[in-house]
Amino acid sequence: MNTRRDFLIQAPVGLLGLAAACRGDTQPGGAATAAATATPGAPVAFGTAPLAGPEVTAATFAEASKLMQVTHTEPERAMMAEAWRRTLASQMERRNGPRKVTLPETLSPASVWHPVAAVGASVPSRNEFVRATDDPGPLPADDAAIAFAPVSQLSRWIERRQLTSVRLTQIYLARIAKHDGMLRCIITLNADGALARARAMDAEIAAGRYRGPLHGIPYGVKDLLDTAGIATTYGAEPFRDRVPTTDAPVVKRLDDAGAVLLAKLSLGALALNDIWFGGQTMNPWLPEEGASGSSAGPGAATAAGLVGFSIGSETGGSIVSPSMRCGVTGLRPTFGRVPRTGAMTLCWSLDKLGPMTRGVEDAMLVLQAISGPDAGDVSSVASSLSYVADTPVRGLRVGYFPAWMNDAPATAVDRAALQQLTTLGLVPVKLEWPDLPHSALMNILFSEAAASFEALTANGQASTMKVQVPDAWPNLFRMARFLSAVDFVQADRLRRRFAEVVQAMLTKADVLLVPSLRDEMLTVTNFTGQPSLTLRTGFVEVSEARSDWAPDPAHPLPTFATPRRVPHGVTLIGRHFDEGTIVRVGRALERVAGAATQRPPGF
Repeated sequence: MNTRRDFLIQAPVGLLGLAAACRGDTQPGGAATAAATATPGAPVAFGTAPLAGPEVTAATFAEASKLMQVTHTEPERAMMAEAWRRTLASQMERRNGPRKVTLPETLSPASVWHPVAAVGASVPSRNEFVRATDDPGPLPADDAAIAFAPVSQLSRWIERRQLTSVRLTQIYLARIAKHDGMLRCIITLNADGALARARAMDAEIAAGRYRGPLHGIPYGVKDLLDTAGIATTYGAEPFRDRVPTTDAPVVKRLDDAGAVLLAKLSLGALALNDIWFGGQTMNPWLPEEGASGSSAGPGAATAAGLVGFSIGSETGGSIVSPSMRCGVTGLRPTFGRVPRTGAMTLCWSLDKLGPMTRGVEDAMLVLQAISGPDAGDVSSVASSLSYVADTPVRGLRVGYFPAWMNDAPATAVDRAALQQLTTLGLVPVKLEWPDLPHSALMNILFSEAAASFEALTANGQASTMKVQVPDAWPNLFRMARFLSAVDFVQADRLRRRFAEVVQAMLTKADVLLVPSLRDEMLTVTNFTGQPSLTLRTGFVEVSEARSDWAPDPAHPLPTFATPRRVPHGVTLIGRHFDEGTIVRVGRALERVAGAATQRPPGF
């Protein structure tokens, strides 16, 4: 096909030919040049490009039609086969040449997803932050009790000089030495750097400088965030020796807040599930099963009391799922609130970075530190953050879907959470979910992911990754080559439709309460960019280990004759850039549910 690019290349040639004709220029023997004989002013037409690509036949299109699930007549297939090499095959030139173009990792697509603009709304302008004034109580004598304390308590003890950053860092280092061999949640430990940083933070406090609630708190980041001089491996074999020279803005902002980088935490390779080049990250509550992913390390390390808090990421459930499995709090911010500059790109229009913590308010304390735009992320936007901890939640409307509450994956814990919110004075609002094909949106995720790691697939390095099963990235990247661009555009239009649907729901309710792993909501709200808060509100019993991977009869999951007790929670969904409301509701629910302070056995 003669694209606009081809036209711009060929048009000057035509003009030169016309000029030659006006001068009477001819080829040897007196024949006029081809350019000179072209009719002046004739447009460039489709189907007139030089032949490109391999030969194709009607049978080629008959087989391809099975992948696309479309039908054509035999004459239509014959016409497509005849025209393909002159009309569409040349579009592969960027990839196949002769003019190949290597696109830098930092170059994002021209189309940018702005969820608020997509529904004709605006970013809230109110900016107010008041944390809870709860008394943290006395500093425990037991190191484990200190390790499991939420940031809301740790920060008060450090501020009051009852606890030093050095001591807290040493507690976590000792626990890592004891437990990480089983959990495999840490890829790179920054022990010396963390102790030096902790000493510096203690010195600042001694000198009268207190930076805020994260001052002196040791933390870990999912190993897809760049850290200067410390390996950032993406959990994948091809990148295990990758050492950045600069910090990602999120890491820099945590540094400015006084936090202490203790560890780079595991993730399923290239942000899928819970297996990385060092093995599978396990769930502290049930060590026979994986921690879920892809923020497996943040989930396991936070649940096991190995860090004060952690930073995870989510594209399609990677904060929500390990938060559920490991029983921690996961705050997935509104798309665009937290910049992804310096983070591994899986999907430009879906990736989000957010805190994973042991308490609801902790997540908000971390979010405050990392919010704000960055020039390196064209999807990041300037936004306000409104959170006044003790504002009453009575009278707020909580939307729920009755059809979901008695259907898997909902449990008695989900139903109890709705009742607890009603007891707190929230007004329940029944909603209905539209009968729309939410799985069609995944065309966007698979296409963006395959584009992001195109070179890895093309050069064969994807084949070096540990997991080579049908539902792992290497195979998904290869299959994504056969997705339809037409379906991609239609999925993008469906995405806007879903954004309008969720926006309408949130005019009837202030928050939505949903079973955390309900596929419709988990998928759709990631695509619409809604903020979500996942928190532990109870426990359930399981007789079989759980897995993010498709069932494999050759490797059955462990079963338990005596059911095992594991944490369970719910997820609150909010309006764009209104994390403050879902955190206030979550904090009230956390208190009444009374499940957040229990620790995994043996830790």
